[in-house]
Amino acid sequence: MASVVNIYARAFADVVLEKRLDPAKTLAEAQQMSSLVRENKALREVWQAPSVSADQKRAVLDAIAKRAGISQMVRNFIAVLIDKGRMRFLDEIVAEFSHELNQRLGFAEAEITTTRELTAGERSALEADLAKVTGKKIRARYDQDQSILGGAVARVGSTVYDGSVKGQLEKLREQLTASS
Repeated sequence: MASVVNIYARAFADVVLEKRLDPAKTLAEAQQMSSLVRENKALREVWQAPSVSADQKRAVLDAIAKRAGISQMVRNFIAVLIDKGRMRFLDEIVAEFSHELNQRLGFAEAEITTTRELTAGERSALEADLAKVTGKKIRARYDQDQSILGGAVARVGSTVYDGSVKGQLEKLREQLTASS
């Protein structure tokens, strides 16, 4: 069902950009709804049940959107997914929507792993270095892993930039065994 996910994600990205909505706010609201649905089995069952009328499903959506402060555009998007029976793909659609927005706006997503929490200055410097290498603005998510011993490992798309102590030691070991 990758094509279904892509179609809805691209269409929603088209609407967000054509209507000049705030992409970050719209994405945050879509992620909030996705998280709510993922964590609430009863809600998933109501929105996926063929025995519940579309009007009843939208009434539940309207109550949630009002309480959570969800914009009309995100509410309408969720309503389309409910009406078309696509709510089971919501997590995947929102993830693809995020990727689509990032691509269209010139951002690259980076997953950065370090051994410790970085300061704001260290994060900015690391993101600036990655921006130079990739030629794109960076949206980074940070994680910690003591096993890399020091430095950082950054994954941007399918490319891995390994500046960790562990990675350097492995390269050194490979060079030593190759020269033996």
